[in-house]
Amino acid sequence: MAATTTTFSSSLSLIPKPNNLSTTKPLSLFPKPFLKPSPLSLVSSSSSSSPLLVHGISQYFSSDTSGEHSLPSFDHQEDDEKPREECGVVGIFGDPEASRLCYLALHALQHRGQEGAGIVTVSNEKVLQTITGVGLVSEVFNESKLDQLPGEFAIGHVRYSTAGASMLKNVQPFVAGYRFGSIGVAHNGNLVNYKQLRAMLEENGSIFNTSSDTEVVLHLIAISKARPFFMRIIDACEKLQGAYSMVFVTEDKLVAVRDPHGFRPLVMGRRSNGAVVFASETCALDLIEATYEREVYPGEVLVVDKDGVKSQCLMSRNEPKQCIFEHIYFSLPNSIVFGRSVYESRHVFGEILATESPVECDVVIAVPDSGVVAALGYAAKSGVAFQQGLIRSHYVGRTFIEPSQKIRDFGVKLKLSPVRGVLEGKRVVVVDDSIVRGTTSSKIVRLLREAGAKEVHMRIASPPIVASCYYGVDTPSSEELISNRMSVQEISDFIGSDSLAFLSFDTLKKHLGEDSKSFCYACFTGDYPVKPQEVKVKRGGGDFIDDGLVGSFDNIEAGWVR
Repeated sequence: MAATTTTFSSSLSLIPKPNNLSTTKPLSLFPKPFLKPSPLSLVSSSSSSSPLLVHGISQYFSSDTSGEHSLPSFDHQEDDEKPREECGVVGIFGDPEASRLCYLALHALQHRGQEGAGIVTVSNEKVLQTITGVGLVSEVFNESKLDQLPGEFAIGHVRYSTAGASMLKNVQPFVAGYRFGSIGVAHNGNLVNYKQLRAMLEENGSIFNTSSDTEVVLHLIAISKARPFFMRIIDACEKLQGAYSMVFVTEDKLVAVRDPHGFRPLVMGRRSNGAVVFASETCALDLIEATYEREVYPGEVLVVDKDGVKSQCLMSRNEPKQCIFEHIYFSLPNSIVFGRSVYESRHVFGEILATESPVECDVVIAVPDSGVVAALGYAAKSGVAFQQGLIRSHYVGRTFIEPSQKIRDFGVKLKLSPVRGVLEGKRVVVVDDSIVRGTTSSKIVRLLREAGAKEVHMRIASPPIVASCYYGVDTPSSEELISNRMSVQEISDFIGSDSLAFLSFDTLKKHLGEDSKSFCYACFTGDYPVKPQEVKVKRGGGDFIDDGLVGSFDNIEAGWVR
């Protein structure tokens, strides 16, 4: 199995410089070495050294592993049709163990991206050092790698992507050198005018090393004539359209920025030693014992240096349009997002479903893990016991060797196991957070019936998804969304359930009260706060997203058209 690929760079030199590490041994985070190989690695374990990436100059050592197994392999993500949040970001200023705290915070945000991770720190010599790699946080980093990242401030990133062979170069944070020094950036979101900006920059001579929209931001900062540094960030951001929550690091500053609509979350906290922390969710603050202070406001730029925290405004603030799916699916239940408890939101969504769409049943179960809290709310309101009718395996890698005799619904069965003692002969309500294509829901219904369920009633704790997202959420093209093509009854017939009900959109807005105007509902309505300039399309070689890779990695690159 391949070893995890990591990269190392020094922003001020083409040759990595040795770090002058403190003789005091930092607190160890690794009782045993974290050397579990990554199933997504680009490098063979036969190679004794990891490839170095120094200012985009890379060497790859690989071996041909074709024909390694005689049995066919299976990509279980083909049966994972949830929308995917693309990124999570962290920034820390003023802590002598910044890289280790950043590592832990990224671990807390692992649910926001599992395909790549990276950390940038600023050494005592004011050199930006970075390590990035493909895989989970625990696969990319170990004790020795964190020892290469000294300094009191850091930024970090976890990423979801289906970019195949080009994945390594797109793993953030990105580090670049320009005329005023070096800068690192980590970005959560999506720029809807990325292609337009990139074409303009390339026409004026810019050279790009990645296919990420984040690199555009670095180029815009580099060509800006504004002063001082944070004004260059503001100047660059005024040209951006779409969603962005970003953290930047320079030789002496940490900067956090959120777009004027506030599509993606970004919060600020503080540790007891005064260190300032930024993160995509409060669950990251909790793990590293940082106290939540407030959100980074939409349209705000926060600059942190030795003199403290200063707040600046990007431009006149637009009406906030925060992503409602953070409360439905993306964020962890123990997080506070957009000033609201995610757990409480999901519990209420379940209660609403029980009130508006009741059905005679014997047991309430959830599709784990994201449907659990809503199912608890449904059970509490309906007075029917909640039980674990589906058990989720948390040890499933990306690919498995499938037996030569094909197993029906193999991907779903790898991850979800029905409990016959809970289901047999019962009228079952199964609560899930959303339906995208409907393929996974149909397999789950079939799984429950095979386990002896007498009736299966699906309850979905969100309104029907009828439109694609362009603000940092990986969803299929609109023509692939089942709710855009079928009525509720037709979907129920397609997935094979005895009944189906969604959370009412009007009731959802009523529950949010005065805050309802501050959320983005584009995936439910097709009404986009920032008009997309490119359109998602369904590709022939493989589905663009959410059901995983059906075709080869080579089919993934161009999922957007003008």
